[in-house]
Amino acid sequence: MDSKDRELIRLLQANARATTTSLATQLGLSRATVQSRMGRLEAQGIIRGYTLRLAYEIEQRQIRAHVMISVYPKQNAEVSAALVKQAGVRSLHAISGEYDLIAIIAAESTEEIDQIIDAVGQLEGVERTNSSIVLSTKFQR
Repeated sequence: MDSKDRELIRLLQANARATTTSLATQLGLSRATVQSRMGRLEAQGIIRGYTLRLAYEIEQRQIRAHVMISVYPKQNAEVSAALVKQAGVRSLHAISGEYDLIAIIAAESTEEIDQIIDAVGQLEGVERTNSSIVLSTKFQR
């Protein structure tokens, strides 16, 4: 990956729907070169997909929580696989310390948050959870 690839990725992270023509102009490359680079990055697994970002106002209406998860020994893979399928789980991170994983969850109401947290706690292999509701986001990149 060279500097143009890194810049292409940065541009796509800012706007995954940008046209190849627009990307080419911003990068100072031909449209065909940008398409080729995107295809190569996808084939190498560097670009795994394109995503949707909701409007700030919509995101702010959702209630978010961080759920710290302690997993029984040798059950991390099973718990992680189950969490991928769990509605409301936005991301999952392996962490060091007292807990093994942290799940970032989001929903429209506290009742939904409560249901998601209960479902996470009931998964086979989950020893215990500790949750914190996000009150506000000071900044996000």
